[in-house]
Amino acid sequence: MGSPVVHFEIGCKDSDKARDFYTGLFGWKTEKLGPAEMISTGSETGIQGHITALGHEPHNYVTVYAQVDDLAATLEKAESLGGKTVVPPTEVPESGYFAWLSDPEGTIIGLWRPLED
Repeated sequence: MGSPVVHFEIGCKDSDKARDFYTGLFGWKTEKLGPAEMISTGSETGIQGHITALGHEPHNYVTVYAQVDDLAATLEKAESLGGKTVVPPTEVPESGYFAWLSDPEGTIIGLWRPLED
């Protein structure tokens, strides 16, 4: 299947301020979903994302999510290549599971596995 980039996340301290900035700049539409603001970029060919304020470090970041078949196996492979698990597999209710890893230089990337159909 490969591992396509399927989602992006913008981290911030103030979700309202970030939402107002990005919707004003790009014309994106957002919809509140739990603690996140889901982003519709208005394009069928582009990926969609969300804005979130974690309430702790890191506050300001952008990450992309690669879709994989097996989060645990991908994290294990990343560790064998010198990476580290930052956030272990975590459920997103009614959507799927995500995890964060860092590469050997500390750059964070997200992993995503949607719920089975």
